[in-house]
Amino acid sequence: MTWKRRIAAWAAMAFAGAVLWMFTMPSFRQGELSVAGRKADDFSVVVNGKQAKLSDFRGKVVVLNFWASYCGSCVEEIPDLDRLQRRIAGRGGVVLGVSVDESCENYTDFLRKHPVAFQTTCEEPETKKLAERYGSLMIPETYVIDREGKIARKIIGPQQWDSAEMVSYFDGVLQRN
Repeated sequence: MTWKRRIAAWAAMAFAGAVLWMFTMPSFRQGELSVAGRKADDFSVVVNGKQAKLSDFRGKVVVLNFWASYCGSCVEEIPDLDRLQRRIAGRGGVVLGVSVDESCENYTDFLRKHPVAFQTTCEEPETKKLAERYGSLMIPETYVIDREGKIARKIIGPQQWDSAEMVSYFDGVLQRN
């Protein structure tokens, strides 16, 4: 084997090792770079019939959940989100659900049959830019936004929001500041 071939073989192994290392880093989850620490994009929505902005919640920990009534795993986690809202409300936390339903009528019908304790809004189909702006590729996806308006964590997929791990996580987040 010539020295050029050896160098090429070592370079290929080093490249493969670097790629493997990158995928195992905690900041690289499910094929995307971490968004933790980035300023959360401000946005306007209608919540409970009133215009609201994300910045209106400054000083609170916001659990921003993208969901839809047709999504089975989204619907399954709603009772847990309700319990989370009740647990964090008195400590400066709020759950805000943003429906990405195909039609806001579906969203309204769903909430009429299954009322929730947390605040919700429906993103009109023709303006479905909020989930895209946040980088949500699937639902449910949740962003935990700290009291200063920075993304603390992105959680992909359904969660058991009252699990010991999540209770501990939110205890820590809510104690800061």
